[in-house]
Amino acid sequence: MLNIRFARAARAAVIACALGGALFVAGCGKEQPAFQNLDITGNTQFGSNFSLPDTSGKIRTMADYKGKVVVLFFGYTHCPDVCPTTMAELSQALQQLGPDDAKRVQVLFVTVDPERDTAALLGQYVPAFNPSFVGLRPADDAQVKKVTKDFRVYYAKVPGKTPDSYTMDHTAASYVFDTDGKLRLFARDGQGAAPWVHDIKLLLD
Repeated sequence: MLNIRFARAARAAVIACALGGALFVAGCGKEQPAFQNLDITGNTQFGSNFSLPDTSGKIRTMADYKGKVVVLFFGYTHCPDVCPTTMAELSQALQQLGPDDAKRVQVLFVTVDPERDTAALLGQYVPAFNPSFVGLRPADDAQVKKVTKDFRVYYAKVPGKTPDSYTMDHTAASYVFDTDGKLRLFARDGQGAAPWVHDIKLLLD
């Protein structure tokens, strides 16, 4: 299953690269930051905003995090591998950035499994990795479909031995916005803390 997830992430990265090709040509006359993740600056094929409730029920949008680098991560709390690994790496990255820079970064975890990920469960799971991390829980299937469609995120339920033991196959990647709220990066999940630190520093600077 892990190989399937990474295969889909690789395909998603190829798609994003193809979509972003024109951007690199258009920006040839300007010095571009040397990001380690895929630069999708200016790409209009992906969402530029969201409107989702947090675990307290408050609707959150990009406007709530103005002035911060925002990492938008899609996953689910029962994920056995990629999700907890990436969340741990993001927490390590914030520690390595130091307290001043870390305050200017917001990690948002969007569940693709609101059926099991109740507000209470999400409210415990997400900040367990870092107290500053925020969980977002789509209110219904329509909201899940909208936000995943906007950001071209694949997700599908994979049946288990019992009705409640299913897993969720999903795109293993995150989206990173700069401090002005502009989408800048398509970031592979499970890549280690170093690329996060490198690219977040560039966006903060």
